[in-house]
Amino acid sequence: MVVTVLAAAVSAWRCPFVSRADEVSDLKKSIEQKQQEIKDAQNQKKHLQSGLTDVKTIISELEQSKRDLAAYVTQLDANLSEIQDKIAGFKEMISQKEAEIVQTQAELDAAVAKEESQYENMKVRIKSMYERGDDFYFEAILNAKSFADMINRVDYVEKVSASDRRMLEEFRTTREYVEVCKAQLESEQELLEEAKKDVEAEETSLESLIAQKKTEIDAYEADISNREQLVREYEAELAAQDAEIKEMEKLAKTLQAQLEQANGQKKTYDGGMFAWPAPSYTRISDDYGMREEHPILKTAQMHNGVDMAAPGGSPILAAYNGTVVAAAYSSSMGNYIMIDHGDNLYTIYMHASKLYVSQGAEVVKGQKIAAVGTTGRSTGNHLHFGVRLNGSYVNPWNYLK
Repeated sequence: MVVTVLAAAVSAWRCPFVSRADEVSDLKKSIEQKQQEIKDAQNQKKHLQSGLTDVKTIISELEQSKRDLAAYVTQLDANLSEIQDKIAGFKEMISQKEAEIVQTQAELDAAVAKEESQYENMKVRIKSMYERGDDFYFEAILNAKSFADMINRVDYVEKVSASDRRMLEEFRTTREYVEVCKAQLESEQELLEEAKKDVEAEETSLESLIAQKKTEIDAYEADISNREQLVREYEAELAAQDAEIKEMEKLAKTLQAQLEQANGQKKTYDGGMFAWPAPSYTRISDDYGMREEHPILKTAQMHNGVDMAAPGGSPILAAYNGTVVAAAYSSSMGNYIMIDHGDNLYTIYMHASKLYVSQGAEVVKGQKIAAVGTTGRSTGNHLHFGVRLNGSYVNPWNYLK
């Protein structure tokens, strides 16, 4: 029986062991998770490389709609919107990946520190085992004073051996975890660089399509044979805009009447000055008032708002507190928002690249409601800001100064 116990102790000391669940098992799960994340990042990188915008194909598809400027503008704006969504998605991914890289680097640093600590502990343990010699455990067992003492010593030897095996297994697993952390960090950095490259490519595509749009609109408007037709189209566009806006005003009055009847509340404008709606503006590209001569149509035309040139994607702010009565798209106004401030006072924001509020939303002065763009009958990034009072356009400067 003594021989059997000794053999079991020696076997337990020399053979591979099963790792402790609360340490090694968790590490192995983390390794598997990180290996899957590496695969996901690699697949995501391949997907990014194959999903870039083909500008040549878009321009080719637009050829058929050139003769109908409204249809051309509407189709091109849809393409621009799709590209802008891609760019926004890439930028969100970049921000997320930068945060993940910081986290992965921290995990790697912690794992390397743990690996180094385990390595130092193992060296101390190996040195102790070497100094004691191979016969230390046998002598400890054989020098037992009684059978019960021998059993206790065998149990002690098994526990020491199991502890040594755990130490070795944890070190091996930690080293594997360090390597997979390094691989994940490299994979995330590669994906980050790919996303940055794709943002640049999509922004170039966006600029190319905006330039194409300007070229086509300018060419269409510069064609002398189109001059009379353009005047009619321009007047028809203004009439359509006015009709659409009047319909929104009518709807707003109906809703306000229902609100007053329900709870006695009436929306009123308290006379406060407006916030500047395009804080990133660089200049006034076209002011409110009667133009002596339209630059293209060569006729006197009324410009019913203030055009604020600003970078594409820069914020558009609500000029004052109010209710959004329209957040939609038209081929002339592009993406636009209309806000009811009470007492028949409305503000209108045209040509946005993106709308961040929807019909019925309550907004406050200075709130970001959209992004500057060049949608609709527009050839460059700007905000067309208009103010209407009692059913007619009025000078915005009366509220901005």
